Amino acid sequence: MIALAFFCSCVQAPVPARRLEYPETRKGGQVDHFFGTRVPDPYRWLEDADSAETRAWVDAQNKVTAAYLDQIPERGRIQKRLTQIWNYERHDAPSREGPYYIFRRNTGLQRQPVVYKTKSLSAAPEVLINPNALSPDGTIAVEGLSFTRDGRYAAYALASSGSDWLEWHVRDVASGRDLPDVVRWSKFSGATWVKDGSGFYYSRYDEPVAGASLHSVNRNQKVFFHRIGSPQEKDSLVYARPDKPDWGFEASVTEDGRFLVITQTEGTDNRTRIFLRDLSERLGQIRPFLDAYDASYAIVGNDGDTFYALTNQGAPRYRLVAVSRGNPRPGAWKTLIGEQPGKSILTDVKIVNDQFVTVWMTDARSAVRLYDLNGTPVKEIGLPEIGTAAGFTGRRSHRETFYTFSSYLYPTSIYRYDFGKGMSEAWKRPSVSFDAARYETVQAFYTSRDGTRVPMFITYRKGLRRNGENPALLYGYGGFNIIETPEFSPAAAGWLEMGGIYAVANLRGGGEYGQAWYDAGRLRNKQNVFDDFIAAAEYLIREGYTSTPKLAIRGGSNGGLLVGACLNQRPDLFGAALPGVGVMDMLRFHRFTIGWAWKSDYGDPDRKEDFEVLYRYSPLHNIRPGTRYPATLVTTADHDDRVAPLHSYKYAAALQAAQAGPAPVLIRIETKAGHGAGKPTDKAIEERADLYGFLMRELKMTLPPDFGGAL
Repeated sequence: MIALAFFCSCVQAPVPARRLEYPETRKGGQVDHFFGTRVPDPYRWLEDADSAETRAWVDAQNKVTAAYLDQIPERGRIQKRLTQIWNYERHDAPSREGPYYIFRRNTGLQRQPVVYKTKSLSAAPEVLINPNALSPDGTIAVEGLSFTRDGRYAAYALASSGSDWLEWHVRDVASGRDLPDVVRWSKFSGATWVKDGSGFYYSRYDEPVAGASLHSVNRNQKVFFHRIGSPQEKDSLVYARPDKPDWGFEASVTEDGRFLVITQTEGTDNRTRIFLRDLSERLGQIRPFLDAYDASYAIVGNDGDTFYALTNQGAPRYRLVAVSRGNPRPGAWKTLIGEQPGKSILTDVKIVNDQFVTVWMTDARSAVRLYDLNGTPVKEIGLPEIGTAAGFTGRRSHRETFYTFSSYLYPTSIYRYDFGKGMSEAWKRPSVSFDAARYETVQAFYTSRDGTRVPMFITYRKGLRRNGENPALLYGYGGFNIIETPEFSPAAAGWLEMGGIYAVANLRGGGEYGQAWYDAGRLRNKQNVFDDFIAAAEYLIREGYTSTPKLAIRGGSNGGLLVGACLNQRPDLFGAALPGVGVMDMLRFHRFTIGWAWKSDYGDPDRKEDFEVLYRYSPLHNIRPGTRYPATLVTTADHDDRVAPLHSYKYAAALQAAQAGPAPVLIRIETKAGHGAGKPTDKAIEERADLYGFLMRELKMTLPPDFGGAL
């Protein structure tokens, strides 16, 4: 997914000599007081996304941004080429549901992938659910899918305009017709069927006040049971904790159908509790099982009253243990697969073919190993190259499993592993209009400010000259225990063809090396993440890959926060910045939608010790008037109910007002879109073409002579 520098004699359109005239943004007099510190918030009025004044501001900002982008002649060519690269058939890993194989496929430029069914992998598949037929602009997506054990019914969740809110429906798989069942106000939830297929468990919130669904705070999640054929009003409340409004719940039913497993979370700090209900008991109670809340616990499966749990309790890089329901004390556990020496972490375990299929991660690269149910190693499943393996669908009785494999230069392919033959075969390998053989990926290790060794993947065209003249795009995230692994992206492939280097830094705050790596980048340690990212940029410059005028940084969500903070701390280091859907107001993030849950990563602004940390790096509050900031294009969406767009609105307004240099500060506000999930293909291509067009202008790039084919 990435890139190298390549030059041509194309003439770069001149940058406008005079500063842009931004829309006037009214400054209000709002001032907050935090523990004796006076904090002005002049753009508080932009938090009201539905006000006429905010809507007018959004329209005015979009007009300025569109006018600026329209001046970039290469943007049309970039969008055309991105469309060509994007136009390839994409699949996910099939799952076996009763007599059917179920998978999603996008033929290339379909706005949303379509769900298919087939009884044979060699037969022509039939459409089961086509979300493209549900809206004229492709803004309704299938975001959840669950089947009864016999494959008779599918519960599927629709999300509109990128919202996190889900609306569950039930479809008869054989006929393709929907039942009348509709379940609303579900969010951050799957659906899990009881063994006889009579209904499913799901999680939901109370219906929000009319008109407030996109910004109201989400608390008091509850678990319900929906019985097929009944209206939602009659759904049974299964579990709720009004005394613990910040507890969230995910329900699942064990494969044998005997137990309901409720996994409880509180925020995002990588700790869970497990509760059980024995469904074989007519009046079975929900009882605590693994409830110390001292580590992460995930139930992989069970044999009767013995449960297999993936946990980092006593093993920061994770282990698999067997736990008896009758004696769940840690001293009574049996370790089946122990924590491995070195840096490897155990990231996933499935039970297929009565074996544990395990995925390991070393330096953000996958390895897959099989063990028997006693924890004895069986074999390793070979992978095509260094990259990312995921999926491994299947039930215990299945003799096959499907998985995806991808890397920066290896388009996501689907493999079928046959346990009887002990080998993998490619089921779907896409044909992409992109010559990956012309590029290469290296993994570098650089030193952060405090001496920590940090990995980074760098991809570029073979034969790259490290002369500091190459445009580079550095991406980072660094939060919430998320691991950034090699993955193919048609957007990044387009950037690579444009002559750019693509670099991904594996920052602290992620999960690349287990709990300690995560803890080193959150709460009071959050500055380490910014130091890691800044050090990555310095490494790319020091090693001659690029230089400040040619270096852009990009990140989304928590990564948008990363870009905003680093832009404030080192405005001299970067040539351009692309903060997307970022958490920019670190003093008010907890007051909207699910933002309160991030306090476990960021801290609580209403606590003095946390406020002092947050105030030091909050992107909104550390913009310095009179500073020459690099060119910045902020992106957000009007239906983002994960990170409310107010963050980007206030940040862009403040940055525009503070900018002392000639570089533009623009904001691009997508309509009928959210945090990113479910974005229609055409919208994704258009957005990326705008970002790359912006970088063409601001990094003074020229397109290679072979870009998009012969000129």
